[in-house]
Amino acid sequence: MDTVIVLFTRDLRVRDHPALSAACDRGGRVVPLFVLDPEVPAGHRTGFLLDCLADLRESLRALRGDLFLRRGDVVTETMRLAGEVGADAIYASSDVSELGRRRERRLAGERVDLRLFPGLTVVPPGALRPSGGGDHYRVFTPYWRAWAGGARRAVLPAPSRVPAPPGLVAGDLPAHASRPVLKGGETAARARLDVWLRQGLNGYAEGRDDLAGDRTSRLSPYLRFGCVSPLELADLAGSEPEFVRQLCWRDFFHQVTLAFPRINRDDYRSRPRRWRDAPDAVSAWKAGTTGVPIVDAGMRQLLAEGWMHNRARMIVADYLVNHLGVDWRVGAAHFFDLLLDGDVANNSGNWQWVAGTGNSTRPGRVLNPVRQARRFDPDAAYIRRYVPELAGRPAAEAREPWRLSRRVSGYPAPLDPVDRRR
Repeated sequence: MDTVIVLFTRDLRVRDHPALSAACDRGGRVVPLFVLDPEVPAGHRTGFLLDCLADLRESLRALRGDLFLRRGDVVTETMRLAGEVGADAIYASSDVSELGRRRERRLAGERVDLRLFPGLTVVPPGALRPSGGGDHYRVFTPYWRAWAGGARRAVLPAPSRVPAPPGLVAGDLPAHASRPVLKGGETAARARLDVWLRQGLNGYAEGRDDLAGDRTSRLSPYLRFGCVSPLELADLAGSEPEFVRQLCWRDFFHQVTLAFPRINRDDYRSRPRRWRDAPDAVSAWKAGTTGVPIVDAGMRQLLAEGWMHNRARMIVADYLVNHLGVDWRVGAAHFFDLLLDGDVANNSGNWQWVAGTGNSTRPGRVLNPVRQARRFDPDAAYIRRYVPELAGRPAAEAREPWRLSRRVSGYPAPLDPVDRRR
């Protein structure tokens, strides 16, 4: 009887998992594997990741399988286990990051059949190509048209059974003291998804930028770890085109990253920018003490929750690169460290968009944070929620405390912006 290892990475679910389904369909033994690599620490996402793994293990055990955990280098441990169980094939979901692709190349060089499957995006990266030539779409709108009109694979049910080999040591999940604000795992993801579809989907287009209303799905951490299938989510949310469009943005940056895997380190498009070294300003930005209330509210939400409203992400990113003149890589690294949903493609793609080095068709655009606050937090409820120093102030004063005749006790004066004439 043949044996297949299913290597889990950013696809921690049993429903709509093409690699797992294909392995189970072969009729042999299936070894679901996750390798905890100490060289790739999860940081603030560790608690959420461990929730995901614990939940995945329970789901696999309910299907008479198990999740086998190992520690060390992913390729080394995968091949060690392959030798132990006599596996002749490794199935995995194809990734786009430089780390993921390097891992795939190493596995492909081993004496084992490596098969890669879709599953991390709605449409596989690289499946859509511009009609005028080129290996990927550089502009979102034509990609959206092709993406929305293209054929998709069918959503797969969970396997009825995962026949793991008997007697194989599963391995223990490590303990972790801190707990995430949001519980991880496919079970939690589907519960949130169910509530969102019933209560949050209708009206998403009108309310998605309402900072205080927080009418977003908050499904992004579950998408980042693959606890919910993006394809299934797109199907279920098809009645709200604006939400589906956000899933297309996610796919767009994945196909950009496939073509440009150094997206987290190099400018996608070279544009003349002179970044300044401003450690004090960066520290204030990270701490949410810039003196610009809407910026500080967003950064404090990130610190408290490991998440930030999407509109706030745009505002704080624009403030760092366009008002303080700081390299986008500094902000992207901070977001990647703290966000539960931080991944290379979307995090770096969005930061480069704001910085004017990425896929934006308006690279010189600069946001006015006060105008953004007036428009998307008119009652200053979001600001006062995360900046308690301003909790007792009227909305206009909470948005612009520097306009008062006297300072707000305990709240800093705004930082000096960079001279944009560069």
